[in-house]
Amino acid sequence: MKAVFSLSVAAAAMVASSPALARPMTPEDVMKVKSVGAIAVSPDGTRVAYQVGGRPDIIAGEENGGYESQLYIAAGPNAAAPYLPEGMSVSDIQFSPNGQWVSFLHKGEDDDERSVYAVPVYGGSYQKIAEAPDAAVLSHAWSPDGSTVYMLADAAKDEDREAEAKKGFNSRVYEEEAKLRRMFSSRLGELGAGVEASEIVIPGYVTEFKVSPDGSFAIVGSQPTPQIDDTYTSKRFHIIDLADASVRAVVETPGKVGDAEISEDGRTMSLIAGVDMNDPADTTLHLVDTTTGTFRALNAGAAEAAVDAEWLENGQLAAVIHVGAQSMLRMYNADGSVAGEMDPGALILTGIEADGGTLVARADAPTHPSELFQVDEGGSFTRWTNSNPWLSEITFGEQRTVRFNARDGQEVELVLVEPVGGIPAGGAPLILDVHGGPEAHDSNGWTTNYGGPGQVAAGKGYAVAQVNYRGSTGYGTDFSKQHQGNYTDPEFADLVDAKNALVEMGVADGNRTGITGGSYGGYASAWGATYYSDEFAAAVMFVGISNQISKFGTTDIPYEMYNVHSRAWPWDNWQKMLEVSPIYHVDKANTPILIMHGEDDTRVDPSQSFELYRSLKVRKPDVPTRMVLYPGEGHGNGQAAAQYDYMLRMMRWFDTYLMTGDRDAPLPDTRPVLNLASDDE
Repeated sequence: MKAVFSLSVAAAAMVASSPALARPMTPEDVMKVKSVGAIAVSPDGTRVAYQVGGRPDIIAGEENGGYESQLYIAAGPNAAAPYLPEGMSVSDIQFSPNGQWVSFLHKGEDDDERSVYAVPVYGGSYQKIAEAPDAAVLSHAWSPDGSTVYMLADAAKDEDREAEAKKGFNSRVYEEEAKLRRMFSSRLGELGAGVEASEIVIPGYVTEFKVSPDGSFAIVGSQPTPQIDDTYTSKRFHIIDLADASVRAVVETPGKVGDAEISEDGRTMSLIAGVDMNDPADTTLHLVDTTTGTFRALNAGAAEAAVDAEWLENGQLAAVIHVGAQSMLRMYNADGSVAGEMDPGALILTGIEADGGTLVARADAPTHPSELFQVDEGGSFTRWTNSNPWLSEITFGEQRTVRFNARDGQEVELVLVEPVGGIPAGGAPLILDVHGGPEAHDSNGWTTNYGGPGQVAAGKGYAVAQVNYRGSTGYGTDFSKQHQGNYTDPEFADLVDAKNALVEMGVADGNRTGITGGSYGGYASAWGATYYSDEFAAAVMFVGISNQISKFGTTDIPYEMYNVHSRAWPWDNWQKMLEVSPIYHVDKANTPILIMHGEDDTRVDPSQSFELYRSLKVRKPDVPTRMVLYPGEGHGNGQAAAQYDYMLRMMRWFDTYLMTGDRDAPLPDTRPVLNLASDDE
């Protein structure tokens, strides 16, 4: 790796958080946050391409839409500019093997579907270089000699079916009409213009691929069907000979699989995967022989989670490791032995890329979302980007980790954001912001988003706690399995114990504690508003579970639920499954609850919210209850307007019931107060 001048992590954090502190963060601020996404390093290590993304600034009057990202190319800190016309959103960025081009996916004005484009690094206009027949390209890769582009594309259009739909015959046969994706290769003609693509027939439903450094083979992730349950339970990596598309080997890992990378010599593949079918998450780093497909784990059983990995030119493997709420960068030798570790201090590393002797990382921190950093040989992290300079105006609440012992003695960790200005006498109103999964974890980094109150709540005087309860990753497979076979306990008992610990510390006001979260965090919020209602003064449930029996019949992940959560079918013990359902405990409910859900959610069907809402309205009509539905949204809101609306409603609910401690307060206005630019501005 190239040695570069570097600020220490502590100094970099201080520079990022020592401006004129002027005001607290607002929901409007959250909507204009931008962050670094995908990154790529040039073959000679002199350039880094990266995406900076966010959502339209609807506050300023921009048209509503989803995530958009711009392409930047930099040669050093604070030395980059957009490379494409303003408003041109791209994805899946790659350097060409000669380093002269950066390729990306984009749907041009004359394109029917998303295609492969490229822009010269050293000046010139972008152009389309490859496309798939009548289908959107999902990802792409270059051959090592730069003569060919490989593409993963959607299934071909069924013209007969489309014609039938136009006549009104638009019925859909559930789980039987999904089409398989296709792989193509396209040789490049003069001036980078692609020629007709040739299909590479790959068995199953392909999810991703990478081409080996010598171009002889590819590693291909595929599964029997497009169903998300197959992604969790049946996805495997295949080693494919690109000359004839034959399967050289199958990597028969038993559980979930994640990031896969090929070593520089092509002999080894790194793979982050689960250790068995019941492992809740792909968090263990493995090495795979690319000739035979045999594999071995490097950190099985360790109290940590592997997040991302990248092979270096010197033959070592760099891996991002999360240990609880913090992170580190670990170097492995080619034989799997540990070569060393780098401590990034306050940074939370989330991804790495390397080439040409240069290693870069994507990382966030308590005072900024994801930014680009270069890693030098001495273990220092040099910040290259500042995507949100306006954050210098924000007064942040102090943020730290707290550990406590749960009622059975298990140590549990949480991330605490204190109110701006400090903790008042008697404790602050507390919001538990519960992550989903539960096979996920909250890190001590950037905590604020449209569904996470974080620094917005801190600016209004709340404390916010993100608890890594039993079932969370980052603490080892044994910890993440502790919730299995017994929904709600100890996992949700950990949440109450966290509240009580913070009350004992003087941080929280026990009479003014609220709870929120999405998906499994929504399940926790519903449980907190029913079974644990006396503990919580207000709840906001998002895409959450209310009935574990009907959840099984309406979700798209029944086998994943069985393997890593329930470890039993509903019919094994109907009563047990009913008793871990919030609807069963509505008789205990006295907590004002706001229920929100995307109407097109397939993971947790909206009927879960309807069931809880109707049970509360009928059985507890005096408990403030409201349900809000988001048309066109799925398991989480993607559009800017839906995200802004969600955050406004969440904070208004907490302001009404939690800040005041008045569970009998009137329902807030049905429409949030929107601070939008007028149409004539």
